[in-house]
Amino acid sequence: MSKRQAIVAVVDDDTSMLRAMETLLEAHGFKTLLFTSAEEFLTQSASSKVTCLLLDVDLGGMSGIELHKQLKNSGAALPTIFMTALDDEGTRTEAAAEGAVAFLRKPFPARQLIDAIKKSAS
Repeated sequence: MSKRQAIVAVVDDDTSMLRAMETLLEAHGFKTLLFTSAEEFLTQSASSKVTCLLLDVDLGGMSGIELHKQLKNSGAALPTIFMTALDDEGTRTEAAAEGAVAFLRKPFPARQLIDAIKKSAS
Protein backbone atom coordinates (compact mmCIF):
# COMPACT_ATOMS: atom_id res chain seq x y z
CA MET A 1 0.00 0.00 0.00
CA SER A 2 1.12 3.54 -0.58
CA LYS A 3 2.00 5.82 2.31
CA ARG A 4 -1.14 7.88 1.67
CA GLN A 5 -4.14 6.56 3.61
CA ALA A 6 -6.37 4.53 1.30
CA ILE A 7 -9.91 5.86 0.90
CA VAL A 8 -12.55 3.22 0.28
CA ALA A 9 -15.95 4.35 -0.96
CA VAL A 10 -18.69 1.93 0.06
CA VAL A 11 -21.96 2.00 -1.87
CA ASP A 12 -24.74 -0.12 -0.38
CA ASP A 13 -28.43 0.59 0.16
CA ASP A 14 -28.36 -1.32 3.47
CA THR A 15 -27.37 1.21 6.16
CA SER A 16 -26.43 -1.51 8.66
CA MET A 17 -24.01 -2.95 6.08
CA LEU A 18 -22.55 0.52 5.53
CA ARG A 19 -21.95 0.96 9.27
CA ALA A 20 -20.40 -2.52 9.53
CA MET A 21 -18.08 -1.83 6.58
CA GLU A 22 -17.10 1.54 8.06
CA THR A 23 -16.20 -0.06 11.40
CA LEU A 24 -14.26 -2.91 9.78
CA LEU A 25 -12.36 -0.78 7.29
CA GLU A 26 -11.44 1.95 9.75
CA ALA A 27 -10.21 -0.70 12.21
CA HIS A 28 -7.81 -1.78 9.43
CA GLY A 29 -6.55 1.75 8.80
CA PHE A 30 -8.70 2.73 5.82
CA LYS A 31 -10.66 5.94 5.54
CA THR A 32 -14.24 5.42 4.34
CA LEU A 33 -16.81 7.36 2.39
CA LEU A 34 -20.33 5.93 2.61
CA PHE A 35 -23.13 6.17 0.06
CA THR A 36 -26.61 4.62 0.04
CA SER A 37 -26.97 4.67 -3.76
CA ALA A 38 -25.03 4.89 -7.00
CA GLU A 39 -26.77 8.16 -7.71
CA GLU A 40 -25.60 9.63 -4.38
CA PHE A 41 -22.02 8.59 -5.18
CA LEU A 42 -22.23 10.33 -8.57
CA THR A 43 -23.83 13.46 -7.08
CA GLN A 44 -21.05 13.80 -4.52
CA SER A 45 -18.33 13.59 -7.21
CA ALA A 46 -16.43 11.32 -4.88
CA SER A 47 -14.47 9.34 -7.48
CA SER A 48 -11.55 11.78 -7.50
CA LYS A 49 -10.85 11.11 -3.80
CA VAL A 50 -11.29 7.33 -3.80
CA THR A 51 -8.58 4.68 -3.84
CA CYS A 52 -10.96 1.71 -4.05
CA LEU A 53 -14.68 1.28 -4.61
CA LEU A 54 -16.71 -1.34 -2.72
CA LEU A 55 -20.02 -1.72 -4.56
CA ASP A 56 -23.12 -3.71 -3.80
CA VAL A 57 -24.44 -5.18 -7.05
CA ASP A 58 -28.14 -4.69 -6.29
CA LEU A 59 -28.76 -1.12 -5.17
CA GLY A 60 -32.42 -0.67 -6.04
CA GLY A 61 -31.85 2.12 -8.60
CA MET A 62 -28.72 2.10 -10.71
CA SER A 63 -26.86 -1.17 -10.05
CA GLY A 64 -23.29 -1.36 -8.87
CA ILE A 65 -22.24 -2.78 -12.23
CA GLU A 66 -23.99 0.07 -14.07
CA LEU A 67 -22.22 2.59 -11.83
CA HIS A 68 -18.87 0.95 -12.55
CA LYS A 69 -19.54 1.06 -16.31
CA GLN A 70 -20.51 4.74 -16.14
CA LEU A 71 -17.36 5.61 -14.20
CA LYS A 72 -15.21 3.61 -16.60
CA ASN A 73 -16.80 5.26 -19.65
CA SER A 74 -16.18 8.71 -18.15
CA GLY A 75 -12.49 7.93 -17.60
CA ALA A 76 -12.78 7.53 -13.83
CA ALA A 77 -11.98 3.82 -13.71
CA LEU A 78 -11.44 2.83 -10.07
CA PRO A 79 -10.32 -0.47 -8.61
CA THR A 80 -13.66 -2.04 -7.75
CA ILE A 81 -14.77 -4.83 -5.46
CA PHE A 82 -18.32 -6.04 -6.02
CA MET A 83 -20.35 -7.62 -3.24
CA THR A 84 -23.75 -9.27 -3.38
CA ALA A 85 -26.13 -11.46 -1.45
CA LEU A 86 -27.59 -12.81 -4.70
CA ASP A 87 -24.64 -14.47 -6.40
CA ASP A 88 -25.26 -15.82 -9.89
CA GLU A 89 -22.87 -16.83 -12.64
CA GLY A 90 -24.08 -14.15 -15.08
CA THR A 91 -23.44 -11.32 -12.64
CA ARG A 92 -20.09 -12.80 -11.62
CA THR A 93 -19.07 -13.04 -15.29
CA GLU A 94 -20.17 -9.47 -15.99
CA ALA A 95 -18.23 -8.17 -12.98
CA ALA A 96 -15.11 -10.04 -14.12
CA ALA A 97 -15.51 -8.60 -17.64
CA GLU A 98 -15.67 -5.14 -16.07
CA GLY A 99 -12.30 -5.76 -14.42
CA ALA A 100 -13.44 -6.33 -10.84
CA VAL A 101 -10.65 -6.75 -8.31
CA ALA A 102 -12.90 -9.20 -6.44
CA PHE A 103 -16.47 -10.46 -6.31
CA LEU A 104 -17.59 -11.24 -2.77
CA ARG A 105 -20.73 -13.10 -1.75
CA LYS A 106 -22.33 -11.74 1.43
CA PRO A 107 -21.62 -12.61 4.12
CA PHE A 108 -17.90 -12.75 3.42
CA PRO A 109 -14.91 -13.10 5.76
CA ALA A 110 -13.38 -9.77 6.76
CA ARG A 111 -9.92 -11.01 5.72
CA GLN A 112 -11.17 -11.65 2.18
CA LEU A 113 -12.29 -8.02 1.85
CA ILE A 114 -9.13 -6.56 3.41
CA ASP A 115 -6.94 -8.69 1.12
CA ALA A 116 -8.93 -7.55 -1.94
CA ILE A 117 -8.53 -3.88 -0.96
CA LYS A 118 -4.79 -4.33 -0.48
CA LYS A 119 -4.60 -6.08 -3.86
CA SER A 120 -6.40 -3.14 -5.49
CA ALA A 121 -3.75 -0.74 -4.19
CA SER A 122 -0.81 -2.69 -5.59
